[in-house]
Amino acid sequence: MTGPTILTISRMILSIVFMVFALLPYDWAKVVALVVFIIGAITDRIDGKWARKKKIVTDLGAFLDPLADKMLVNLAFLVLVYLNVVPLWVFAIILVRDFAVDGMRMMAARDGVTIAASYYGKLKTTVQMIALIILILNLIVNLEVFTILGNIALYLALILTIFSGVDYLAKGYKLVIKKSKK
Repeated sequence: MTGPTILTISRMILSIVFMVFALLPYDWAKVVALVVFIIGAITDRIDGKWARKKKIVTDLGAFLDPLADKMLVNLAFLVLVYLNVVPLWVFAIILVRDFAVDGMRMMAARDGVTIAASYYGKLKTTVQMIALIILILNLIVNLEVFTILGNIALYLALILTIFSGVDYLAKGYKLVIKKSKK
């Protein structure tokens, strides 16, 4: 159990803590939820860099990191759908993309092929987290400027979600087909 893996597991726990506070009907709880979400987003940036820099990348960490990312982001989207901030169809597309990419990764892994995280996938996650931070902040301050910025970031994240999903599936398909023909 390495430091980066412990940080990744803490992000998974923070995801649940975020959800609990975000759903409480108090303004102070929304502030706590925002702080917890930001801490979770920061751990996403730290754990991978830390593991690579110290050369302590583990199979467990490589498995848990994207899972922790999806927990944090998707639970935040689920809360915002419940609070009528994010349209259900936007969350549905994000969720379907995640399942499709994870399915492709599992098929590839079954064949001994690893599909690494792509630049577009990482950019998608970053933009999703920025959109979520703005939208959660707007639950607290309720300013039109944050509504506009949050929606711009949300739909940019949606475009990146679709694009990166197609990119992963195309690369994964090629890798799985090449492997199965050998």
